[in-house]
Amino acid sequence: METNVIYCGDCLVKLKDLPNDSIDLIYIDPPFSSNRNYVAFWKEQEKRHFEDKFENVRAYIDYMRPRLAELYRVLKPTGSFYYHCDPHASHYIKALLDRDDLFGYSNFRNEIIWKRTSAHSDSKRFGQVTDTIFFYSKTSKHIWNPKTVEHDEDYTSTFYRFTDTKGRYRLHEIIRTASMGARPNLVYEYKGYTPQWGWRMERDKLEALDAEGRLVWSKSGRPYRKTYLTAGRVPTNLWTDITNVSSQGKERLGYPTQKPLALLDRIIQASSNKDDIILDAFCGCGTTLIAAQRQKEKRRWIGIDISPTACRVVAQRLEDECGLELGKDFTVQDMPKTVEELREYPPFEFQNWAINALGASHSRTKVRDKGIDGKLYPIEDIKKQKKEGTDLFGEIDNYIPIQVKRTDQVGSPDIEQFETIMKRDKRTKGIYVGFSFSRDAEKEVRRAEREEGLGIELITVNEITERQLDKRLQ
Repeated sequence: METNVIYCGDCLVKLKDLPNDSIDLIYIDPPFSSNRNYVAFWKEQEKRHFEDKFENVRAYIDYMRPRLAELYRVLKPTGSFYYHCDPHASHYIKALLDRDDLFGYSNFRNEIIWKRTSAHSDSKRFGQVTDTIFFYSKTSKHIWNPKTVEHDEDYTSTFYRFTDTKGRYRLHEIIRTASMGARPNLVYEYKGYTPQWGWRMERDKLEALDAEGRLVWSKSGRPYRKTYLTAGRVPTNLWTDITNVSSQGKERLGYPTQKPLALLDRIIQASSNKDDIILDAFCGCGTTLIAAQRQKEKRRWIGIDISPTACRVVAQRLEDECGLELGKDFTVQDMPKTVEELREYPPFEFQNWAINALGASHSRTKVRDKGIDGKLYPIEDIKKQKKEGTDLFGEIDNYIPIQVKRTDQVGSPDIEQFETIMKRDKRTKGIYVGFSFSRDAEKEVRRAEREEGLGIELITVNEITERQLDKRLQ
């Protein structure tokens, strides 16, 4: 099975090509059915419309059920599964995962609560600051090797108040209480002290503790056992020590639901081993894949996302952050190649594809559909240094505006509107991309060139795919 690969497409289709019992760890962060729409900038250049919306919860569950069945099929018997969601549909997802034909109630391991932010103002309700991560395994023989984390300082200062040459410690009871009842074999005298209800251990274990210097006798003559603070603790199911990706953080890409690398590090380290295969079937901006690649003991990985834009961003991250080379260290497969496939794309996804295919820069200014979608700069200008406080390519004003329209046919009103934009921005050349152009549109282009000196190049989607202008990721 090929690994270190990003598949572009619906995971329901792509998962069918993976063998049964082939994946060691699955993490997914699918759409939450939270009725939100996002418009995000990635690396301040690429704009993408991100839809996180289903008609209703039933539609969301119906969407997820067949995909979860495929994910369960490909998971190894020793594998683990993590489902990241928020409260909008988490209780429905839990009921779905508990079904006997999926993971089943007996294979539920944890409901992890991640405190993703410290404060959030919500109208007429308590601020929502947590996400839920459901942790399931396929069997009881799943991989489990969690890494310890540092103790909370408030906890240690409150409970581990004593110190000696061996470190910090707390005192624990070592005698039985009335509620525990008497045990005849545990009622014995030790160093002049005989508890009414007995000790909590047999004499030989008590003597061993005393020999290690782990018994403390109070002024009243009552004994206690020293319990030393360990170097670290195994995380509980409440994760408050991992902060979300901040607006100014180095990790931040602008992807609206980007998760921090530390979150995936914890999951990967706890539920996989060296050379294991990690799968993220909704990989988004690729945090799971980056985390798997950056482990000291490398893991293999597979990512799937329906968005070509997301797949491009992940590929770029793997190159920039991990030093990998596309085509040598990893591959991107099944990017759209046909006009028919591109017709199915949402408008913003289609726009991103076209701008990337032309080798242009995405426009940061957009008011609905009345702005410039992209700018094509001469190659000699692209190589120039960007200056602080200036536009993407410094003070350069030498660019060709690009308009993209995902309609069956671009008409003359569309061309006339583009002409207005060109004149507003003092451009004499422009590019218009569409599936096809009407005769009136072609006639208007000829008129504008003849009478106003505006040169507009009409490029069809079919021409772009035939020229293979996007060879690098196609």
